[in-house]
Amino acid sequence: MRKYIGTCITLILIILFVLSNINVALATQPPFDIQAKSAILMDYETGTILYEKNPQEKLPVASLAKIMTILLALEAVDEEKISLEETVQISEHASSMGGSQVFLHAGETLTVEALLKAIVVASGNDASVAIAEKIGGTHEAFVARMNERAKELGMMNTHFVNATGLPAENNYSTAYDVALMSRELLNHPLFFRWSTIWVDTLEESRNKTELTNTNRLIRFYDGADGLKTGSTQEAGYCLSATAKRGNMRLLSIVLGAPSSKIRFSESSKMMDFGFANYEVVSVLKKDQVVKDNVYVSGGKEEFIDGVVSQNVSFLIKTGESRDFDKEVLLEEKIEAPLKKGDKIGTLTITQGDKVVQNLDIVSDRDVLRANVFDYFKKIFSNWIRK
Repeated sequence: MRKYIGTCITLILIILFVLSNINVALATQPPFDIQAKSAILMDYETGTILYEKNPQEKLPVASLAKIMTILLALEAVDEEKISLEETVQISEHASSMGGSQVFLHAGETLTVEALLKAIVVASGNDASVAIAEKIGGTHEAFVARMNERAKELGMMNTHFVNATGLPAENNYSTAYDVALMSRELLNHPLFFRWSTIWVDTLEESRNKTELTNTNRLIRFYDGADGLKTGSTQEAGYCLSATAKRGNMRLLSIVLGAPSSKIRFSESSKMMDFGFANYEVVSVLKKDQVVKDNVYVSGGKEEFIDGVVSQNVSFLIKTGESRDFDKEVLLEEKIEAPLKKGDKIGTLTITQGDKVVQNLDIVSDRDVLRANVFDYFKKIFSNWIRK
């Protein structure tokens, strides 16, 4: 009997833990439906889901797979594994890609930046495979990394077979997973250099291919500045779109819409709903001081500042209270040595009588342990001041 009770308690605790870590929508489902197999509306800053329809249904996503291709390329640039100026020789395999392409010739060379522009603006399959081969060594090795990165991002219902999204067996994702990788991509400001282009020319290519952005929302929807379209007979019409108004950015994902026009109108409908009914309140900025002149025992420096290590924002319904209270609780004793970012306390944020978030207060600097000479210096300085 005790064993049974203990098992029940354990299960209840697990369920409570899972529920506490799910970012639940702030309201019941809005009074509309989306003409697509699957859809999701997410607030970028907080990850809160504002609308969903079959968000975990595994579906082909066509060129939305290139979101991961672009993400891995920008991460490689950030990590200085490649540079935008590096040249890439186009292989026979890359040039042979069908579907949407920028008509690259085997043997010609383009810069990494030119290839990224071709992928982001015109969804070039040939450019996608070329950048995949550059980063991974082979297309297959790059695809393996795509799947690894998907798991790291929590995309548990996704499997990539290629870097393009072209039809293939066992090639699928979900609206929720597409939202996760889209949100991660938006953490790279370089992406917007190309995502906001409407018409351009790929001057670096032999054909001087004209590029027209496949995402018409960047021209016709207020605040839209990305992200990616996709369509095949198998996947229907798909779209990952983002728009920012004021300090609020939304992500809308549409999978399996019956037409190109409908994917754009339904995405616009979801974002219209989000911007009209919600707003983001910024409470704290990363590295903002929440407690100054914190005493450190045994350090070369006696005082530090306590800061937060992340931006803190909350999504509220339009018209609700924007007031949040903050309570600081420091550790009983803070001793050197300290590294920048070490926890020195806890900040509790409340609204009314409800705790909305607890987060660490961390040291704003390194503090070395004081030695005997440091103590003599302090004694001498104190004596001089007297």
